[in-house]
Amino acid sequence: MEVRGSTVPPTEAIARNTLLVRVRSQLAQIPLLGWLFGTFIAMAIEQVAGRSLARALGLSGIPGLFGLRIMLTKPVLIPSAVAYVLLVYALPTLIVARLSAPLANRLAKLLLERFPLWVSLVVHLGLLYATLHLWGGISAYRILFLSFIFISVILTLSLNLVNGYMGEFSCSHPGFMALGAYTASILTVLFFVNDDVFGAALLPPALGPFIFPLALIGGGLVAAVGALLVAIPSFRTRGDYLAIISLAFMFIVKSVIENVEIIGGPRGLMNQPKWANLPTMFAWTAICVWTIYNFTRSTIGKAACAVRDDETAAGAMTINTRHTKMVTFLFAAFWAGVAGGLFAHVMGYINPGTFDVKKLSEVLAMVYLGGLNSVVGSIAGALGIQLLMEVLRPLELFKWIVIPVLLIVLMILRPTGLIAFTEVNVEDLLKPRQKPEEER
Repeated sequence: MEVRGSTVPPTEAIARNTLLVRVRSQLAQIPLLGWLFGTFIAMAIEQVAGRSLARALGLSGIPGLFGLRIMLTKPVLIPSAVAYVLLVYALPTLIVARLSAPLANRLAKLLLERFPLWVSLVVHLGLLYATLHLWGGISAYRILFLSFIFISVILTLSLNLVNGYMGEFSCSHPGFMALGAYTASILTVLFFVNDDVFGAALLPPALGPFIFPLALIGGGLVAAVGALLVAIPSFRTRGDYLAIISLAFMFIVKSVIENVEIIGGPRGLMNQPKWANLPTMFAWTAICVWTIYNFTRSTIGKAACAVRDDETAAGAMTINTRHTKMVTFLFAAFWAGVAGGLFAHVMGYINPGTFDVKKLSEVLAMVYLGGLNSVVGSIAGALGIQLLMEVLRPLELFKWIVIPVLLIVLMILRPTGLIAFTEVNVEDLLKPRQKPEEER
């Protein structure tokens, strides 16, 4: 006997559906804490046995990006790369997460009931950082890749405030990033580095890592001041003037930097101490996500959404629309400046060519891929574009054909992006997924 329109016998179809329901039910019982613990154990397994397993599977070494680049460049090794991912990442994560689910649920419940919400958040973030630390500790390439992801998350979140929550279209983020990068670089090189241009260090270099956050904040503040030059003329009018003025601002900043010889001109500025290590990058990204998440839920964040929906109606409801747009724009520029400062101290070198139209198109792609008006969407967009760029790097120039085509297809299928107009409640993320056994 067969089901009409299907070659699968009814009993087999029912068995498959039942199995699928059972699997979903089992996975639904795993809290976020359990998944983090599972991935942590998987990364620990890779640290201990990754190289041996890779050699046994015929791989030259541990895959840098989950075997994705190997699958693209060496199709003959696809079975080995898939086997490595299953044995090292997928199966250990799934097994450990499921086995630890009862304990993880009890712990998640305990953290939320007996402590403030921030304690549970810190525990989850600590476990997330430990996982990333183990994964990145395999190679310097992974550390650099994670650093670029963190910078991209900050840039995407900050631009989404303007282009998403406020409903404007800004093209000035590379300019703000350049201001932050050069300001933070000048401060650190001037005070803590013996440089041929700036001379001997003014302060002991040992103090540098402790004062480095002030240099990043200084870079963010200079970027915010630069944003005033865009915001003051732009927000006196309506329409597309912000896009035009902000694009001009980006070219002006790049041109000015290229013609100032004391900071290297078109050759760039170097000798920045590489103080933007993985813990620093993770901490600044977490702070950025937290502040922007709270900003979007604050009074002024909701006012920005009201201005986006209907500026005239928002003004009629006593919202100071110009003040709202100014504050949001300057806040976004501040974080773009911080991202620029972090980038400079990851690379140890910057030049004006980094902050051009190519960088603008990259950041815009992250924003619109992830989705407007969504913190989670911005994170997903930044991660997706960075991963896609690294995986397709062997294609060289052809990747700039493949990536736009993929984005065009995505925009046709999902015009608002992957996760648009979607917010996640932090407490819902951290809560247990089922009651402990003894409470049933």
